[in-house]
Amino acid sequence: MIKQIAYYLDREDEQPNIALAEELCAEENAAGIKEIVDDLANTNKKIAADCIKVISEVGERKPELIAPYVSILIEQLNSKNNRMVWGAMTALSKIAHLKPAQLFEQRETIFHAYEKGSVITRDHSITLFAELAKANKEYEPTMFRAIIEHLNTCRPKEVGQHAERAFVCVTPENVLDFKEVLINRRDMLSDPQKKRVDKLLKKCN
Repeated sequence: MIKQIAYYLDREDEQPNIALAEELCAEENAAGIKEIVDDLANTNKKIAADCIKVISEVGERKPELIAPYVSILIEQLNSKNNRMVWGAMTALSKIAHLKPAQLFEQRETIFHAYEKGSVITRDHSITLFAELAKANKEYEPTMFRAIIEHLNTCRPKEVGQHAERAFVCVTPENVLDFKEVLINRRDMLSDPQKKRVDKLLKKCN
């Protein structure tokens, strides 16, 4: 399977990696997925990057196929290679509902990656936070607080998008805090951004 990644096909685009993910999902090929996971540790950065792309695409389609590798994906959050970090966070956000306990246990590693991460890492961090908050009431205070702190401080253009990602964990118990942060940030948003936020505020009523 590894020979089907973009690197070995001398391709610079992601299409071979996406096609491989689709094949692995269609066949539910556990052995093939393990082969790809094993090469996340490859010292060739291009091979490792192709492999994390395959894994995140599998996670998008059939997250249960990559859920057994939650610990390995968490380890990738400590990588010095930014591509591996945001790829791992993307994959983890897809399996958070399947492995909430393992992820919450490693929340400090996740928070560190979020704080130091790229735009893409932070995008998928919010999805992961929301899924953990939704998964277990014991996790909700910690994860929802992180979401509110983020919405209070993130760039204005991120408020709407990230609030949408977080909305899955909004409950009657925490909705007032969610509304408050959106209302507080609203004045600094552009008109299209305000419309995005206003749609969420209507859903909160």
